[in-house]
Amino acid sequence: MNPYQQKWIEVLQNAHIPGWEIKPEEEDIYVEMPNIADLKLIRDNLPQTLGLISLDIDQPKQRLKFLFHNGYEHFEYILNPETADLDKP
Repeated sequence: MNPYQQKWIEVLQNAHIPGWEIKPEEEDIYVEMPNIADLKLIRDNLPQTLGLISLDIDQPKQRLKFLFHNGYEHFEYILNPETADLDKP
């Protein structure tokens, strides 16, 4: 686990969001949410929310993929994407 990933996990776990399990998955962060979580609402607000949270992170920025899952649906969000990520359709 790299220091940037580790710091994000620490910050997210310290938010104490009920029912959320936050853990490393290789170089990514896996977030398991309760089945009732509205993934569209989370996906729509994620860039602004992560932007605010990132103010507390002083590690050098790196590419980091978040994997969100609520038991039924899932989506991915890449923070600090690399060129290869931006070229994907």
